[in-house]
Amino acid sequence: MTSPATPRSNRLLYAGPVATRRRFMTSTAAGLAAGLSSLPSWKAALQAQQQGNARRGKLLVTDIEVHNIMVPYEDWIHDTLDHFYGPSRRTIYVVRTNSDLVGLGESGGPESADVLNNYIGSSPWDWIGDETSLGLGTAMYDLMGKAAGIPVYKLFGQRFRRWVPVGSWTVSADPTHVAEAVQQYSRRGYTWLKYHLSPFENVIDQLQAMQNVAPRGFRVMFDLTMGGTNDHTYELLEKMSSFPITGAFEDPLFEKNIEGYRELRRRSRVPIVLHHAPLGHTFEILRRAADACILGHSQIGNTIRHAGLMAGANIPFMLQNVGGQITRSMTTHMQSAFKTASFHFHSDAETWKADVVKQRPDPVNGFLRVSEKPGLGVTLDPAELDRLKNLKLPERAKWIIKTEFANGTKMYNIADPKQSIFMVRPDYRKLIPMSYNSPLKTDWWDDDGTPEYRNMFERIEREGIVLTKD
Repeated sequence: MTSPATPRSNRLLYAGPVATRRRFMTSTAAGLAAGLSSLPSWKAALQAQQQGNARRGKLLVTDIEVHNIMVPYEDWIHDTLDHFYGPSRRTIYVVRTNSDLVGLGESGGPESADVLNNYIGSSPWDWIGDETSLGLGTAMYDLMGKAAGIPVYKLFGQRFRRWVPVGSWTVSADPTHVAEAVQQYSRRGYTWLKYHLSPFENVIDQLQAMQNVAPRGFRVMFDLTMGGTNDHTYELLEKMSSFPITGAFEDPLFEKNIEGYRELRRRSRVPIVLHHAPLGHTFEILRRAADACILGHSQIGNTIRHAGLMAGANIPFMLQNVGGQITRSMTTHMQSAFKTASFHFHSDAETWKADVVKQRPDPVNGFLRVSEKPGLGVTLDPAELDRLKNLKLPERAKWIIKTEFANGTKMYNIADPKQSIFMVRPDYRKLIPMSYNSPLKTDWWDDDGTPEYRNMFERIEREGIVLTKD
């Protein structure tokens, strides 16, 4: 680790010298007050409402179509993601009104009938700062922007950036896969890649493979999913930091260890990013526990409030709302309008080979340009929506993870796509301590119909895990 006196030239935020408790609280409160006072006020949305009513009259939601779809992964990554998660499912909302305007939204699964009924008969303008549903709130903002004839970002206030940084995503697999991910995404214009570490793979081997093919300036954000291994975190992160491709560490410690985060941030040469925050990115922000923050799947109103808090503390942050191009467009608008939302965001839209809208832009040098068209700036493709509604992708059965250590020991586990957390946090099954830097290699063993596979699968089911030495 670097000594406390070593400057951090690549730190996203400089906290300055340690202050007394009174000075810290006074200066922090003043900073937060300044940030909150500069929040995009409701004035922009209310002015847009007046403009929309003048152009369109009173706009009401008359119907919400709920379309459940299956979406295939891109060919090069299909087998890997299918092993982790099985086939991908999304829910698309097509919101119709008493005019010709249609709003689009999406989510990972359908909202209940009670939630849908809250929107039907209401005005989209009733949902400014929506705190009920991110997917339906997205559709309401799409309608508001279309009604007023303005892009969605203007409903939040002024624009802070015309181009918004965006990252790409994969899962932890063998070094060949993560190296291919770097090559595939860098060719498409991405400069950041994110994935969760898995103790079934050696992260140093992965890093070396990625570094060998990465273009200069490409970075990887490593999500440690709040630990779960027997690694000494400081030592592991220091080893990983020696690779130029290492860009950031997300959730490297247990989420409640705020003081540990402060110490890790002080010692790390690479930015520390906080996603899971038990106190909702409040006290964690006041304690300067991270260089940047991630807000995940947060309702629009909650995001607006947090954007003010982040601005007051001068903390970079990003929104991680997983979805297709509808979600990606909404996230781009929000990150354009929030002052410190300058950290690259993730939606994972780049992993799917199809979508229900016609616009599917790739970034330029890691940036997406925010649309200036009314609403979200995306157009429904009805034919593709119908195709994806009728698409039936096969379910992925459970399979065997076969791991071999350098000393010849073999370990066998069962992976279940419906419980994908096991791939990154196998400690949840309370079977065996593991490390991100063990000398090992892992193969994925699908059911090949052989007695060997059947016998091993049944043995793992009985014992929980099989460990053998030839």
